[in-house]
Amino acid sequence: MKYYIGLGSNLGKRKENILKAINFFKNYDKITFIKSSKIIETEPYGNIGQPNFLNCVIVIGSEIKPIDMLNICLKIEQKMGRKRTIKWGPRIIDIDILICDNQIVNENNLIIPHPELYKRKFVLTSLNELCPEFIHPIINKKIKTMYGSVD
Repeated sequence: MKYYIGLGSNLGKRKENILKAINFFKNYDKITFIKSSKIIETEPYGNIGQPNFLNCVIVIGSEIKPIDMLNICLKIEQKMGRKRTIKWGPRIIDIDILICDNQIVNENNLIIPHPELYKRKFVLTSLNELCPEFIHPIINKKIKTMYGSVD
């Protein structure tokens, strides 16, 4: 399976945080790192009274089930010191599963494709760099089309 994973940081050494998270994925058994988008600086989404983020999307290959991949993402966040206090608040690292092939997953703690993907310009910017022709399996639109229509 091919996963598109969103990474973001707006606390501490933001770029180092992103690179450290990427290295966790690169060094994880049963995960193959494929590529990364450029790291971009973005304004915060939701709770705007906080520092700007650095964001990127990585592409990894793995036969790990989506719910198990979520647990890996949460473990990486925990190892890096992420504290979940305020929704959309500042964070040392944020890791989201955005896409997993054409799978549609709707479980208690996991929704794939990410339910906010089509609304977030910063996510679509990176996805448009990596997979502009990918068709969202629910919305049935290409990434490049969604990217061109979001503010």
